[in-house]
Amino acid sequence: MSVRLGDVAPDFTAHTTQGEISFHEWLGDSWGVLFSHPKDFTPVCTTELGYVAKIKPEFDKRNVKVIGLSVDSVESHEKWEGDIGETQGTPVNFPMIGDSDRTVSNLYDMIHPNANDTFTVRSVFVIGPDKKVKLTITYPASTGRNFDEVLRVIDSLQLTAKFKVATPANWQEGNDVIIGAAVSDDEAKTLFPGGWKTVKPYLRVLPQPK
Repeated sequence: MSVRLGDVAPDFTAHTTQGEISFHEWLGDSWGVLFSHPKDFTPVCTTELGYVAKIKPEFDKRNVKVIGLSVDSVESHEKWEGDIGETQGTPVNFPMIGDSDRTVSNLYDMIHPNANDTFTVRSVFVIGPDKKVKLTITYPASTGRNFDEVLRVIDSLQLTAKFKVATPANWQEGNDVIIGAAVSDDEAKTLFPGGWKTVKPYLRVLPQPK
């Protein structure tokens, strides 16, 4: 099946390096990042998992839980974690799903036969507290992911979920934002009493709400 934006993220029960979890229950009221890697003991994945472990405090302060996955077993993950800690300088500090039977991979359409009919592609799913999919990104196996960009997008998602704004190209936390297209000027006066700059009738810019 294909998981699209706005869909409820498929629930599942799985064995992980931190014990068995029921996904929706594990998420609780948090945001979540579920990301897959093609195979254990591979070079690009080693760097990715090490980097996510390094920046996990950034996810924590945003109330985001992270969880990895590959089609290898939990036992394989546990052996690999030693290499990741040794080579990347930070031990893996989040769960990794052992998906040997490809149950979760198939639920989330992580195996793309035209790329590889055995291993998962580099998928990223950001899931909101309402358990709905807010972002999907798919990378080829040869390209490591930019997890700073994942954090940036989460900042935007959390901001725009709270306020009726959108974020422009290359937006970073603290930059100006755009009033949502569905918000009339009259409504905007109530929502944003500090005012805004009208560049065009459809392009209204204001400082990031706090």
